[in-house]
Amino acid sequence: MSARKIETWRSQEKALIERWNAAMERHRAAHAALAAHGGAPDDALLKQAQASREEVAGLRREVARLKREFLSGNRY
Repeated sequence: MSARKIETWRSQEKALIERWNAAMERHRAAHAALAAHGGAPDDALLKQAQASREEVAGLRREVARLKREFLSGNRY
């Protein structure tokens, strides 16, 4: 493996971790807002929670893809 390729992979993984952490914080905040709202939440809160779930789901798919690449020997 070339050092350049490994450096690129590590930077991709670092960016993914940063995006994951930010998405999970938004996800927690959205669901905390829903829980704190009580009663019937308004549409804006529901849309925010749905968007955060979709973002986390997309990141999970990306993590799974990187894991498959690693396990198949195509990464590192």
